[in-house]
Amino acid sequence: MVLAAGATAWMSSTGSMADYDAYAESLRTAPAVPPSMRDVIRYATLAANSHNTQPWRFRIGNRFIEIAPDVSRRTPAVDPDDHHLFVSLGCAAENLAIAATSLGWPGELQIAPDGNLIRYAFVNGPTIASPLYAAIPKRQSTRAEYDRRSVPAAHLALLKHTADTAGVHLAILTNRADIDRLKEQVVAANSIQMADMAFMRELKQWVRFNPRSAMTSGDGLFSATSGNPALPDAIGRFAFERFFNARSESDRCARQVDSSSGVAVFAGDREDKAHWIMVGRACQRFALTATSLGIKVAFINQPVEVARFRADLAGLVGIAGRRPDIVLRFGYGATLPLSLRRPVEAVLTR
Repeated sequence: MVLAAGATAWMSSTGSMADYDAYAESLRTAPAVPPSMRDVIRYATLAANSHNTQPWRFRIGNRFIEIAPDVSRRTPAVDPDDHHLFVSLGCAAENLAIAATSLGWPGELQIAPDGNLIRYAFVNGPTIASPLYAAIPKRQSTRAEYDRRSVPAAHLALLKHTADTAGVHLAILTNRADIDRLKEQVVAANSIQMADMAFMRELKQWVRFNPRSAMTSGDGLFSATSGNPALPDAIGRFAFERFFNARSESDRCARQVDSSSGVAVFAGDREDKAHWIMVGRACQRFALTATSLGIKVAFINQPVEVARFRADLAGLVGIAGRRPDIVLRFGYGATLPLSLRRPVEAVLTR
């Protein structure tokens, strides 16, 4: 009886994975017929974004949709210049453009000169369903080990072609020696981050330890999406502080990089918000194309986030003198629980 009562209390405090999975799937249901602008925005919010902070605001106007940064969702410890924030906006803009065009609202993306606003302006033209549209609700950052299988050359070429963007350079590493050099940078940068108390405090703020907490907030990094167990909040916070350390995390990062088929590194031609948005668009197309091919992706941005490693990373991928922006590993592996998003109403503004 005591054990049964304890198990009931545990489940009550954490919520159920069945409810979580059902909620995650509901966020990804196909648009109604006819579709609405809210469907377009819902699909836009399924884009990749740093720490799953969802740092965006949308406004529906007369023949346009605008995307602006939500600075209340900044992560200054890991992203002091808002680089990741604007890359995230670019990812959302790409999803929005693909979804809108596929659902009957063709248009074009326009970036304000200062990079602080993105507008999707409707144009007259045919509805052309993008081959990447179906991948939007399936894409995820799969933070797990892959199976080391090689990606066929034709698929690598398609990934590079689909992500090709003016103003953005993409390097794909498949040579094991190059990947090993990158792994060393990831592990070293990760150790520095985990010794930074501000970084660790900020990260813990965005971790959701169980289905109930994740569903309540609709954002953040749910532990199960990285293959970790769900725990009551108090126990999760204790475990985070006691067991989440540089050694265990560096070992995990090393295994994940070792298991990957390759690594993609994106770099904008300039270090400004407009180019970070362009990088986000290219990154999102890469991830959607990978998803359509059955390839998993996950971010390993530590060498970008710790400034002292950027020059070494740039040298490794042949862009000396430029700032690398995003690092994605890719390969084949299992699907983990999908991450959540806040309701459309929470990201709409007038």
